[in-house]
Amino acid sequence: MAGPTHQVKFILRALRHRNYRLFFGGQAVSLVGTWMQQIAMSWLVYRMTDSPFLLGFVGFASQIPAFLFSPIAGVYADRWNRYHLLIATQSLASLQAFVLAFLTLSGFVQVWHLVLLSFFLGIVNSFDIPIRQSFVIELLERKEDLGNAIALNSSLFNGARLVGPSIAGVVIAFVGEGICFLLNAVSFFAIIITLLAMRIPKKEVRTKHAPLRESLIEGYRYIRDFIPMRYILLQLSLMSFMGMPYAVLMPVFARDILHGGPHTLGFLMGASGFGALVGALFLASRRSVLGMGRLIALMSGTFGVGIIAFALSRVFLFSIVMMLVTGFGMMVLTVSSNTILQTIVDDDKRGRVMSFFAVSFMGVAPFGSLFAGSLASRIGAPDTLVITGLCCILGALLFYRKLPEIRKVVRPIYRKMGIMPEVPPE
Repeated sequence: MAGPTHQVKFILRALRHRNYRLFFGGQAVSLVGTWMQQIAMSWLVYRMTDSPFLLGFVGFASQIPAFLFSPIAGVYADRWNRYHLLIATQSLASLQAFVLAFLTLSGFVQVWHLVLLSFFLGIVNSFDIPIRQSFVIELLERKEDLGNAIALNSSLFNGARLVGPSIAGVVIAFVGEGICFLLNAVSFFAIIITLLAMRIPKKEVRTKHAPLRESLIEGYRYIRDFIPMRYILLQLSLMSFMGMPYAVLMPVFARDILHGGPHTLGFLMGASGFGALVGALFLASRRSVLGMGRLIALMSGTFGVGIIAFALSRVFLFSIVMMLVTGFGMMVLTVSSNTILQTIVDDDKRGRVMSFFAVSFMGVAPFGSLFAGSLASRIGAPDTLVITGLCCILGALLFYRKLPEIRKVVRPIYRKMGIMPEVPPE
């Protein structure tokens, strides 16, 4: 019988790979700074404007580039050296944080600065996300550890989501938002240094490529005609549009509904991060990709229920619990989608598929942020989240009805890969 030590080693099995360990360690520092900046940005915008709409608009500015540029980034992720591209995106993100820190600490910051810098960072992230997602497989000698590596990445992201907002709440309360931005700028040095320390095998790059437009169309048609990818990305888009905007309205709930301050915002976002961390660790402990389609449907509904219950809550502790549920649901949904996509995708289209994943997860969210911010200005933040939560539950039911069609296509692929030697009884 396997003991606790064996189970821990199994959950952390992707860390056996040196390059992945370096990547994991660098991100552990950098992502804490990223979450500190995100919380500080939201609080600064709301403190300066008292406007839910402008909260949504700044969120829109930071995320719309993913919708516009991620497909292009996916093409270049399939063509160019992802390692060099990733160093470039991390360096540019650090530069953005330094500029933001300077403007805030000097007292010159204006709302238009925040919008412009958010848009710039959004452009950087629109390239970084598909590059980073498709780069993970290059860090592993054993490709069967890919699902575990994706889950551990998500665990790390949400561990930082737990720690970063909590630190940010304290830092904002005592020394202001500018120090959060400065700490984030410095934190990027960790990931840049670990990237430079890696030993990445040289990748053979084709010297001739199809025109950009043709490559984009090829990637789109590949996803459109591949039923599992099409339905998974549509479901993720719906959850991103209707569900994820809860995050941009968090300052409204923290200050006006729960009558707290920046520490309240930090606790709420930290609780969501803890729930997501538990969800990612749950997936890291799974031995196979089998059953993740059902999880996507189940967790979409769980996410919607959590949002509705949070919107109706006026008790801080209950709101914390609902943020745990919401974070867990969204994380299991997202990582399950990512794992299935990266398992069934052809290697020569991995960057483009991950770019459409970025569009579905990040690119659609700004429209949701704008929609939620506008609706909240008219009917209030609680009613807005009730409506979006109901839409998430409806989406879960629709996806569940498509599962037999998805399985019909995916199971032969799993059998060919040795993931599913025989079809289990229903």
